[in-house]
Amino acid sequence: MKLKNERLKRRRRRVRSRVTGTAERPRLSVFRSSKHISVQLIDDGAGRSLLQVNDRQLPKAKRTKSAAAEAVGILIAERAKTLKITKVVFDRGGRLYHGRVKALAEAARQSGLKF
Repeated sequence: MKLKNERLKRRRRRVRSRVTGTAERPRLSVFRSSKHISVQLIDDGAGRSLLQVNDRQLPKAKRTKSAAAEAVGILIAERAKTLKITKVVFDRGGRLYHGRVKALAEAARQSGLKF
């Protein structure tokens, strides 16, 4: 398990060295645990988080983890629109673009975010 976590950290570090967010185009950072998923809009220039959403903020309902990720994607896009943010840089957090990460990204795109 230690080797797997080290590989994840290495991939995350590699992605973050190339992907940076600005005030006009913040970084959409995804964190996925075994049970939950959370996403932030981060301005790396100022070093602050602009917006944060996770699946625990959603109304309680029986849903799969992928459905929860889609709902989080829709919610982050709606809240970003209120801050007048339409373009972001996607940071998958070292995870593969597959499953819950892909569901979140596609839902955010369909709701109006461009990346």
